Amino acid sequence: MPISYDFTSRSAIVTGGSNGIGRRIAERLQAAGAAVWVWDPAPCDVPGVRHAPVDVTNAEQITRARDALLAEVRGIDILVNNAGFTGRSVSVEEFDHAEWRRVVEVNLTGVFEVSRLVVPAMRVAPAGRIVNLASLAGKEGTPYLSAYSAAKAGVIAFTKSLAKELADTNIRVNSVAPAAVETDILTQMSEAVVETMIAKSPLKRLGTVDEVADLVMWLCSEACSFSTGAVFDLSGGRATY
Repeated sequence: MPISYDFTSRSAIVTGGSNGIGRRIAERLQAAGAAVWVWDPAPCDVPGVRHAPVDVTNAEQITRARDALLAEVRGIDILVNNAGFTGRSVSVEEFDHAEWRRVVEVNLTGVFEVSRLVVPAMRVAPAGRIVNLASLAGKEGTPYLSAYSAAKAGVIAFTKSLAKELADTNIRVNSVAPAAVETDILTQMSEAVVETMIAKSPLKRLGTVDEVADLVMWLCSEACSFSTGAVFDLSGGRATY
């Protein structure tokens, strides 16, 4: 059943939108009429989508990209915090300290940095929407992905905190917790880890970028009006709470 959304006159930012889940979200928002900016160090070749080379841990780059966007539009309506990476699949005992910090910085601190600098420009939005991409790893903890799991758990808690802070505004803040999704990010994990993820799924398959984008589109719409601070699972039945 095809579902259509109309985001005409809305402006949207998708971090990490050059590839994978973020790219599909950017494509879907743009096709629905939104003016979309992808913030990603990697180039973005989605037709009709603007691009700014932004490291989400760098406040100066975020501020520069935000100000350039606001020079063209009245405000920011939609923010999808999607940027992230898993890091290597290793035990806690083997984890490199610098790599741990980088995984947490990108996946968690990046959500904080972008949100704190973009939220003020969202307060004028008639129906502001923030969607943070978390992970089932943040709810259940994935062996050999301790930094990623910890960071995504932080994203879930951050989402709940920010949602409560903004409850008296028109901004709704929610998160999505997918299980393994078929994207290039899986190449960062060992084959054994990916196979374990699939085996744990009652549906016995990976999720797709379209399935994630479908949920994000609803969360970005005015149909999502009473949900805020929530975590929406996309786990193929794997989630246990």
